[in-house]
Amino acid sequence: MIKNVVLDMGNVLLDFNPEFVMNMFCSSPEEKEIIDKELFNGPEWKMGDRGDIKDKDRFDLVKVRVPGKYHEALKNCADRWDVCMTPLDGAREFCESVKESGFGIYVLSNASDLFYVYFPKFLPLDFFDGVFVSSDYLMLKPDVEIYKTFLEKYGLKGDECLFIDDREDNIEGAKKAGLNTFRFEGDYKAILNKLKAQ
Repeated sequence: MIKNVVLDMGNVLLDFNPEFVMNMFCSSPEEKEIIDKELFNGPEWKMGDRGDIKDKDRFDLVKVRVPGKYHEALKNCADRWDVCMTPLDGAREFCESVKESGFGIYVLSNASDLFYVYFPKFLPLDFFDGVFVSSDYLMLKPDVEIYKTFLEKYGLKGDECLFIDDREDNIEGAKKAGLNTFRFEGDYKAILNKLKAQ
């Protein structure tokens, strides 16, 4: 029996959209291509999510691989990327419905230290029964250890949790740790129906 709903954050609750950020700060397709490759898909992004570096350190590490003429745009993207982290339509109402239905509600997210700046604008941290951010624990989804550590921290049983994520690799990691899973593709009603049907 599912008693707890465990939510990924990016593209489940908030819209992580680097394209939106690059459209704000980049002036050419080439600039966007380089910044997308070196910043958003470079090794430093995972390093931030794993807690190896802070967000404020990312620009200095990435700029060595980016032509100087693009440094201004790179710095803007590196320092202000969280402007894209706006709530998905229905996300707040969905969280409220889960809580009102009597389920425990948790966040388990790969995220850097900036999480604590942008996420509370969505809902206060204390709205949730627990918020587990990867960079605080020096681990990342889909490593099975992050799910086990999450369960241990909050004293939860995997078979009583429904883990929701938009990425299949993260879903598979959660399954290995014994959690029930749901691959999110934009339909909050489908989740609520699954919870009601149990």
